[in-house]
Amino acid sequence: MSIDGGVHTAHERGMSIGCSTMQIFTKNNTQWATRPISKGEIEKYKALERTSGIRPVVAHSSYLINLCARDPVILKKTRQAFRDELNRCELLNIPYLVFHPGSHMGRGERDGIKRIAESLNLLHEETKDHRVKSVLESTAGQGTAIGYRFRQLRDIVDEIEVKERIAVCVDTCHVFAAGYDISTEKGYENTFDEFNDIIGLDRLVVLHVNDSKRELGSRVDRHEHIGKGRIGNTAFRLLMNDPRFVQIPKILETPKSKDMHEDVMNLRKLRRFIHRNS
Repeated sequence: MSIDGGVHTAHERGMSIGCSTMQIFTKNNTQWATRPISKGEIEKYKALERTSGIRPVVAHSSYLINLCARDPVILKKTRQAFRDELNRCELLNIPYLVFHPGSHMGRGERDGIKRIAESLNLLHEETKDHRVKSVLESTAGQGTAIGYRFRQLRDIVDEIEVKERIAVCVDTCHVFAAGYDISTEKGYENTFDEFNDIIGLDRLVVLHVNDSKRELGSRVDRHEHIGKGRIGNTAFRLLMNDPRFVQIPKILETPKSKDMHEDVMNLRKLRRFIHRNS
């Protein structure tokens, strides 16, 4: 949800289309530095949060962030920016900061995983009084991105010192593009059984609900409207009726225009999938 006009405006937009949860950027996602959130903005945000009833709100980190950056200048900027985003989430009482683990840029997955964990341990130590969780997002595996296999996410989690500060987000488009076939009932069950075996469903706190423009195993991240892509309706019908995920926020990241009519369409479709007696 856009924060154009201030972070509080996300609640106004969310209410206008009937959101029960939503995701926001807490700052401009294409810039390293940004001005601090003012006390007045924080107060407006919290007042509207009470009115809207939209919760939890999930934050997504800037796309510039790469916690295993090869360039030391970029790594330093990344850590500063991530710390700022953790602080912003804490000020706004946002419980989850979702982020792409990072791209190793040729240094190899093992090195990338180690560097991501080092970055997170440093940042968690610097924000040790915070409650916000750092949430690793499953990726499509484009380029040298880490996090397209559940084992990679587990390896990062294993190296995190303060385990209560780390959690995981599954993106349906990303896992499909990474080769997990959730388009059939059997594939869906196998995928989440594997997730549970390797990571544990207790670490899953956010779901990104997106269809995929590209085929299974393409490792290309291209989101599509629900039921309009290569995944199809079956996975989303199963997801919306899965008792394990009833309390987990489900976030749309599908293409949309300013009037958000596409969000309305996708929300309506997902809600129609729910079996009311389930």
